[in-house]
Amino acid sequence: MRPGSGGDLPQSGEFIPFPVARRVNSSHAVAMDDDVEGGALGPYQDKPRTFPNMRSKSYTPLIFRIFMGINVRVLFILLLLGLGAVFYVGARTSPIIVFVFSVCIISFMLSIYLTKWVLEKDEGPPEMAQISDAIRDGAEGFFRTQYGTISKMAIVLALVILSIYLFRSTTPQQESSGIGRSTSAYITVAAFLLGALCSGIAGYVGMWVSVRANVRVSSAARRSAREALQVAVRAGGFSALVVVGMAVIGVAILYAVFYVWLGVDSTGPTKVTDLPLLLVGYGFGASFVALFAQLGGGIYTKAADVGADLVGKVEQGIPEDDPRNPAVIADLVGDNVGDCAARGADLFESIAAEIISAMILGGTMAQRCKIEDPSGFILFPLVIHSFDLVISSVGIFSIRGTRDSGVKSAVEDPMAILQKGYSITIVLAVLTFGLSTRWLLYTEQAPSAWINFALCGLVGIMTAYVFVWITKYYTDYKHEPVRTLALSSSTGHGTNIIAGVSLGLESTALPVIVISISIVSAFWLGQTSGLADETGNPTGGLFGTAVATMGMLSTAAYVLTMDMFGPIADNAGGIVEMSQQPESVREITDLLDAVGNTTKATTKGFAIGSAALASFLLFSAYMDEVSAFAHESFKQVDIAIPEVFVGGLLGAMLIFLFSAWACSAVGRTAQEVVKEVRRQFIERPGIMDYKEKPDYGRCVAIVASASLKEMIKPGALAIASPMVVGIVFRILGLYTGHPLLGAKVVAAMLMFATVAGILMALFLNTAGGAWDNAKKFIETGALGGKGSDSHKAAVTGDTVGDPFKDTAGPSIHVLIKMLATITLVMAPVFL
Repeated sequence: MRPGSGGDLPQSGEFIPFPVARRVNSSHAVAMDDDVEGGALGPYQDKPRTFPNMRSKSYTPLIFRIFMGINVRVLFILLLLGLGAVFYVGARTSPIIVFVFSVCIISFMLSIYLTKWVLEKDEGPPEMAQISDAIRDGAEGFFRTQYGTISKMAIVLALVILSIYLFRSTTPQQESSGIGRSTSAYITVAAFLLGALCSGIAGYVGMWVSVRANVRVSSAARRSAREALQVAVRAGGFSALVVVGMAVIGVAILYAVFYVWLGVDSTGPTKVTDLPLLLVGYGFGASFVALFAQLGGGIYTKAADVGADLVGKVEQGIPEDDPRNPAVIADLVGDNVGDCAARGADLFESIAAEIISAMILGGTMAQRCKIEDPSGFILFPLVIHSFDLVISSVGIFSIRGTRDSGVKSAVEDPMAILQKGYSITIVLAVLTFGLSTRWLLYTEQAPSAWINFALCGLVGIMTAYVFVWITKYYTDYKHEPVRTLALSSSTGHGTNIIAGVSLGLESTALPVIVISISIVSAFWLGQTSGLADETGNPTGGLFGTAVATMGMLSTAAYVLTMDMFGPIADNAGGIVEMSQQPESVREITDLLDAVGNTTKATTKGFAIGSAALASFLLFSAYMDEVSAFAHESFKQVDIAIPEVFVGGLLGAMLIFLFSAWACSAVGRTAQEVVKEVRRQFIERPGIMDYKEKPDYGRCVAIVASASLKEMIKPGALAIASPMVVGIVFRILGLYTGHPLLGAKVVAAMLMFATVAGILMALFLNTAGGAWDNAKKFIETGALGGKGSDSHKAAVTGDTVGDPFKDTAGPSIHVLIKMLATITLVMAPVFL
C-alpha cells in the first residue's frame, strides 16, 4: 500500500483501518498526491489516528430532489418563465421593484460564482474528507428532523391564524379598500407560510455551505493563513448574499403580487398605502422559524460543546477537538446547525421585519402628509437592502488571497483584513444611502426633507460601526477587559466566574447609551424634515428612526459574512485537530477561530442593536394598527394604570423565564453528554491510546433528540404568552368598562420585554464571548498556557458562557422581534 493512504496505520487492538473515499478536485489531486507521497505534509503521518466512519446516504431536501430530477433544458425554460413572470409583475407595479428584482438576481448569480470558487478548492488528505463527511451527515440529519418538527408547528399556527382572521372585525380602511375578512385571512396565512418557508431555506443555505467549506478551509490552512481566510470569507459571503437577497426578493414579490392582484394601479378601491400591512404575516412566519431554529440549534451546539469540554479538557486533559473525545463530532456538527443555520434564519428575519415595519411607517406618513406618489417612501427599504447586496459584494471580493500562495508569508491579523473590508463597505453604504434618499424621498412639499433622512441613515450606519467596535473591545483578547478576565482565572474558578459576570453586566452600558442617542437624534432629524400633516403637525419622526434602522442594517450582508466565517473557521480547526495535522496548521486555524469568536460576538451586538430599533418601529406600527381597528386614537400607554403596569412586569419576567429555560435545557442535555462520554472512557479504556474507536454516533443521537424535545417549551412560552395576556385582559376590560385594556396591556408587555430583552441579550452575548476568548488567550501560552490551573478555570468560565452566548442570547433577539410581529398579527384579538 502507498504510504499515507491509511493502510500503513498500526493494526493493534480493535482498531480497524477504514476504507478511504477520496473526493479531491482533479486539478489539485496530482499536486496533493505528490505531497502525500513525499511526506511533504509534515510529521503527522507517523502518528496513529482514528477517524469516524459514519457515512450514510447524503440528504437533499425534497424540493431540491424534484428540481434535480427535471431535464436541464426544461428546468432552464421553467426558470426563464418564472423570471419573466416576476419581471412582468414588477414592471406593472413600479420601476423601483424592477430595479430591486434585477439586483437580487445578479447577487444570486454572484453567490453561485462564490460557491463554485469554494467547491473547486481541494479537500485535503483523505482523513480530512472523512471527518468532514461525518460532520455533514450529522448536520443534515439533524436539520431534516428539526425543520420537519418546525414545519408541523407552522402549519398548526397557520390554521389558528386563519380561524382567528375569519371571525374578526374589519377596519374601515379594509372595508373602503375592498379587502374583506376572507381575503385578509388568506393573504395573512399565505404570507406567514411564505415567510416561514423562506426563513427555512435561508437556514438550510447557511448550513449547506458551511459543511462543505470547513474541510476546504482546513486544507487551505496547510498552505497559507491568507488563503484559509479567503475561503472561509467567500463561503460565508455566499450564504450572506443568499439570505439578504431572499429577504428582499420575498417581500418585493409579495408586494408586487398584491399590487397587481388587488388592482391598486387601476381605479380599484385599494390604495398603495394599504399594502404594507398585508405583509406582516411574512415577518411573523420568518421570526417563528428563526426562533425555533435558534433554540434547537443553540441547545444542540452548546450541550455537545459543554459535554466535550468538561470531560475531555478538564477530566482527561486532552486538547479541544481531539479524535479520542466521543462528543467531538457532535460538537462540530453543532457549529453548523447552531451558528450557521440559525444565524442565517435570524438575520433573514431581522431584515424582513425591519423592511416591513419601515414600509408600514413610510406608507402611514405619506398618507398623513398627502404625498401624491407615496411609493418612494414605501419601497425605500427594499432599495436600501438591494444596495446592501451590491456594496457587501464589493467588501467580500476586497479580501483576496496573496499573489503567491506557495510562499509562507508572515501571518497577518485576520481581524485587520476583515475590518478593512468592513470599512470599504461602510464608505460605500454612506454614498449609496445618500443617492437613494435623493432618488426616492425627494418631495415637492418639503424639498430638503431628503437631506434630513440621509442624515438619519448616517446616524444608523455610525451606530452599527460603533456597536461593532464596542463588542470587539469587550470580547477581543487584544483589549483590556478580556485580559483582566484571563488574569482572574489564575486565582481559581470562582474569581473567573465573578469577573465574567461583572464584565457582561458592565458591557450593557455603552451600547444602551449609543442606541438611546441614535433613536432620539434620528427621531428629531425626522421631525424637523419639514413634512407635516394637514393640521401642520410634523410627522416625520418615526420614519426618521425607521431610516436609521435601515442605515444600521445597510451593511447586513457583510456583517453576516463575518459571522458565518466564525463557525466555518471553528470547524476547520476541529478537522485539523482530529486528522492530526502539524502544529503550524493548527496555529493558523486557532488564530482564525479566535477572530471568528470576535466576529460572532460583534454580529450578535449588531443583531441586538438592530432588534432594538426594529422593535421600536414595530411597536409604533402596532399602535397605528390598534387605532385603526378601535376607531379611536391610541398614541400613548399609561403605566400608572395598574393593569398596564402588570403587563410590563409580565413582559420583563418573560425574558428572564425564557432565558432560564433555554440555559437549563443546555444544562440538562450537557449532563447526558457528560455521562455518555465518561461511560465510554470507562468501558473502552483503549480509546486513550488510540486502540479503540469512540462511538461518536451515540453522542450525536443523544444531543439531537434532546435538543428537539427541549426547544418546544421556551418556544411555546414565547408564542403563547402575548396571546394569553392580551385575551385575559381584554375580557377583564369588558367587565370593568375599559374597552382598550387588552391592547394597552399587550403594548406595555411588548415595551418592557424589549427593554429587558436588549439588556439581557447584551449581557449574555458579551459575557459568553469574553469567557471564550479569555480561554483562547491563555491557550496562546499566557498565564501558564494549556493544561495549567488558570486554563482549567478559564474552561469552566467558557462552559458557563456557552449557553449564554450561543443559546439564550441569540434566541432573545429573535424573541423580541417575534413578540412585536405576533402582536401586529393578533392585534384584532385584543380589542
